[in-house]
Amino acid sequence: MESWFDRVTTYSSKQNLIGAWPDDVRRARDLVMHFGWNATSYQIVNPGITHWFARRGDAVVGYVLAARTRVVAGAPVCALDRLEDVTDEFENDASHNRQGVVYFGAEKRLEDRFRNSTDHSMVLLGAQPAWNPASWLKTADSHKSLRAQFNRAKNKGVAIAEWSCREATDSAELPRVLEAWLSARPLPPLHFLVEPSTLERLDDRRIFVATRKHSNESSIVAFAVLSPVPARNGWLVEQFPRLPNAPNGTVELLMREAVRTIAAENASYVTLGLAPLARNVDADIKEPPWLRTILRLVRDHGRRFYNFEGLERFKSKFHPDEWEPVYAINRGEHFSPRALYAIAGAFASRSPFRLAGSALARHYLHYVK
Repeated sequence: MESWFDRVTTYSSKQNLIGAWPDDVRRARDLVMHFGWNATSYQIVNPGITHWFARRGDAVVGYVLAARTRVVAGAPVCALDRLEDVTDEFENDASHNRQGVVYFGAEKRLEDRFRNSTDHSMVLLGAQPAWNPASWLKTADSHKSLRAQFNRAKNKGVAIAEWSCREATDSAELPRVLEAWLSARPLPPLHFLVEPSTLERLDDRRIFVATRKHSNESSIVAFAVLSPVPARNGWLVEQFPRLPNAPNGTVELLMREAVRTIAAENASYVTLGLAPLARNVDADIKEPPWLRTILRLVRDHGRRFYNFEGLERFKSKFHPDEWEPVYAINRGEHFSPRALYAIAGAFASRSPFRLAGSALARHYLHYVK
């Protein structure tokens, strides 16, 4: 029986695109397609990620260096029985280079690894909704509110089709939709695990495109990007870029058709990714008082820049089977302000203070308009 890795590699090879990737990215990608378990594992092939490989060549860690700290994208990509040795080797290498380590977006495997550690600390970042694709289709069709959204989009002439990575890469319309979506957001584009430039490396990803037929013409109004989570036989829905005038229900219809497609291929897992500061899980983590205060202020007063509650509501309306806790794990007895600053720097790709200044300026310009 053809494996997940063989099936996707055969497809990607036909597109003749992966061969153009840098050597370290192709090597990391091969390991991800064998061992990628974290929902964000495929994100390490994105531009701007540094790759560290274990001496045995059977593991990779993707990270960004910020504030002399290696901010890891999720967790090491390796076999489960190698996780302890790989984290030890990686952290020893970081220590040799006088660098800190913080894992951002860690899930259960890494949480289990460090739960009782006296020299690591963790905080709960939020949670990600997860489903079995086949069961979700039944759930979605049974909920009146979701059915109404599907029908609204269809009645407005919206149709969904999957595109090959070659079609998406050659498209001039998809980047325009992405740019319009990004420019309408209150924050400047972030990077690291929310890299907006996924159209650069689509080879293993799935692209579902929403077009609207109007006056005998069709135009793209939205699309969805799915990344593989190979070790769970599943997919992460990364993005739903859309135009401001996309009909109501377009995103819901994109979700339905994407899940329908992967369910027909016997996928067993799908997630919409992290909802930061989501309150759907209780992980029994005692955060430092200073951090608890900051997170509360961010959630209560940061919605002008990032609507945490709105994102949680959006993901909740799809009725997840479960909410999986997601953590940041710092090498150190206490979660430090330096770790938080490094995380912010990884997403900003610059000083977090410069990002804050850009965000305030962007918000002011939108307000003036």
